[in-house]
Amino acid sequence: MTDLQEKEASAAAPAVSATAERRFLFPAQGREQALPDRVQNAIKEQGDRTERLIGWVQLLVVVTFALLYGVSRKTFPEDVPFEPVPWFIGAYSLFTLLRLGLAYRISLPGWFLVLSIVIDMALLFGLIWSFHIQYMQPPSFYLKAPTMLYVFIFIALRALRFEARFVLLTGLFAALGWLALVVYVIYIDPDNSMITRDYIGYLTSNSVLLGAEFDKIASILVVTAILGVAILRGRALLVRSVSESVAAQELSRFFAPEVAARIRASREEIAVGSGEVRHAAVVNFDMRGFTKLAQELAPDDALELLAEYQHVIVPVIQDAGGSIDKFLGDGIMATFGASQSSESFAADALRAIEKCFDALEPWRAARLSNAQPCPRVGAALATGPVIFGAIGDESRLEYTVIGDAVNLSAKLEKANKALGVSALCDAETFELALAQGYQPTRSYRRLSGVNLDGVGKDLDLFVLRD
Repeated sequence: MTDLQEKEASAAAPAVSATAERRFLFPAQGREQALPDRVQNAIKEQGDRTERLIGWVQLLVVVTFALLYGVSRKTFPEDVPFEPVPWFIGAYSLFTLLRLGLAYRISLPGWFLVLSIVIDMALLFGLIWSFHIQYMQPPSFYLKAPTMLYVFIFIALRALRFEARFVLLTGLFAALGWLALVVYVIYIDPDNSMITRDYIGYLTSNSVLLGAEFDKIASILVVTAILGVAILRGRALLVRSVSESVAAQELSRFFAPEVAARIRASREEIAVGSGEVRHAAVVNFDMRGFTKLAQELAPDDALELLAEYQHVIVPVIQDAGGSIDKFLGDGIMATFGASQSSESFAADALRAIEKCFDALEPWRAARLSNAQPCPRVGAALATGPVIFGAIGDESRLEYTVIGDAVNLSAKLEKANKALGVSALCDAETFELALAQGYQPTRSYRRLSGVNLDGVGKDLDLFVLRD
């Protein structure tokens, strides 16, 4: 092994070891690091929103505590030299507002969250500790303060983030904090540790019952452990839910919005062979000579032309109520009234064709003015009953439409080139569109008795665009 290889191996070993150690301590995080960046970002955004929620809840807690302290009758001596409670409430209020403001501006880093936990516990236990000063009692007085129950609120708040490490740290700091308060009481006065074994004496005096304090610490640790286990299980569900949600959003880009919504809303598993008969319109778009042109262009230029063409047409189709069934290279097949029933599918399809050509003209002009190739586009429309459903096998499904209207639309699109026109539809479709409220914006030529390959009868056609 060369010196360089030895250096690289020694440098890599600590990194691998550190990664293995993190995954051992936090196995869920190790699994999450293998997730795609978009999933990790979605989980991170969820955590950021939770931190803002935690900030608001903490602000509510401190405001509630301040109001209760403000309206309650004060029973401590009037000549008390120092009243620390308002100072602690004020300090915690300022820290909570600072933390809440930062949560809205940045993604709070892990070290700041740990610091926040430390400050939360320090201020809470500092407040509890100050009670014996304010009420001029021995230190053991504060061990009976019900304010200690706020510890569980802070532990529960950390559970909102679905990260067990922060719950465990909060519970650990809380247990250590209360233990420190107990130790302080025992050792502050060497001549009187205040310890008793008399339960009644403990309840009726400032004596310290170690068993009772042990119960408090044990309760903190047990609640923390239970929440930690619950969060580990919940975190796994959260990661799975976010992963599936992100995957669903990504997959939705491969389907028409109506089809994606149909898949998400399906209560049963989608199976091959289930379909519905719908009266619908089928539109086919195609770029003239694109296949030959793509062989002459650089791959990036060919894909750029195709992407621009689709970017112009697809939004127009969708805005008109159409659904993209599939992309066939430079061809686009769209349906109206198939994925969702419609009473104006033929009229909507004709309007969409008009708007598509209106949008294509400036785009073609801009490309040609820049000496960029831009073939003409053809379109064809046909209507009739179609079957809308899933085809394929169990490993690969596709929602599509099947029927005579699909075949006729494809044949009409091919006839555009033979007839020297840009867009066609059959007379029955045109008349149906008129009946559905379509109002022509221009005059259309009628072609009577046109014979198309594969069609068993002569058809009357309308030229929608020369």
